[in-house]
Amino acid sequence: MPMTVVSGRFSPAFLPIRFPVSRLLPVKYADQRRVVFVPRSARASSSASVSVETNSSVNSAIEKEKHREEQEILACPICYNSLAWISQPNGLIESALSGTQLQCNTCKKSYSSNETHLDLAVASGSKQYSEPMPLSTELFRTPLVSYLYERGWRQNFIWGGFPGPEKEFEMAKEYLKPVLGGNIIDASCGSGLFSRLFARSQLFSLVIALDYSENMLRQCYELLNQEENFPNKEKLVLVRADIARLPFLSGSVDAVHAGAALHCWPSPSSAVAEISRVLKPGGVFVATTFIYDGLFTFIPFLKNLRQEIMRYSGAHTFLSERELEDLCRAGGLVGFTRVRNGPFIMLSATKPSR
Repeated sequence: MPMTVVSGRFSPAFLPIRFPVSRLLPVKYADQRRVVFVPRSARASSSASVSVETNSSVNSAIEKEKHREEQEILACPICYNSLAWISQPNGLIESALSGTQLQCNTCKKSYSSNETHLDLAVASGSKQYSEPMPLSTELFRTPLVSYLYERGWRQNFIWGGFPGPEKEFEMAKEYLKPVLGGNIIDASCGSGLFSRLFARSQLFSLVIALDYSENMLRQCYELLNQEENFPNKEKLVLVRADIARLPFLSGSVDAVHAGAALHCWPSPSSAVAEISRVLKPGGVFVATTFIYDGLFTFIPFLKNLRQEIMRYSGAHTFLSERELEDLCRAGGLVGFTRVRNGPFIMLSATKPSR
């Protein structure tokens, strides 16, 4: 049966030639919206050629639209103005291999790919300067921990009350329902465990796997390419960036997810403020983390001790629920809610709607 290609929100839909035209979905182009269909008069004589031609034009339109969406969301982490492609990639997942380069439209700082990912950290491109992070961050930049993360390390989180990636993913989807179909940043993605789940679900138009660790992003790239017939691979973007200096335009992101990450951030307040900045009105922030509150919240001596522990380790595992709620409120987010299971907590907050 001859087929007509019509672009939907997430992927091309193949419809029979007799499918009612009134039920066709619009194809979204960079500069217009239009419906692609085969006229009844042309069906008998040229349906095959028209179908092939339409397939090619729609695929081209989808590719252009994808690049437009990616370009519209990315920003210079120095001045927060938009970035422009110097060399256009075939897809961001392949951008590193094709030598993709971007440049800030304002300060003219250039950014490029780094083997497997786009490097959009502030110090990207520096030759001599390096900036060590707290121990809790540097640990995950090592090749050994990056390799072991999904090969035994993450599985031990069950002892801290974490229900497991698949269950956590289902829990997160409940919070993310208002923004399904939009774009999502998987912040501090590690080896991409949840990034792949988000992309595989096909619930989001664009998934950005973001981490500060180059080795974690390499693992993410390798694990992604080990999966045959991975759906929506072209909509999964790997980006290296600092959580406290996100390379995205203000108000351009529908959702931010951070799995087992907040306790490792050097400054959770700076990170939440950045997340709030990039979220659209009504955008959703969902995070899981470890917290050991209890006695540390009520006994003055232990409260001082935990401050010293966090100061030298860089880990914020001793925050309380009330402090996490206050953290989100101070960062401009509202509607704080949470689920607890021992040290495990999943929290969510929302950028206020206008």
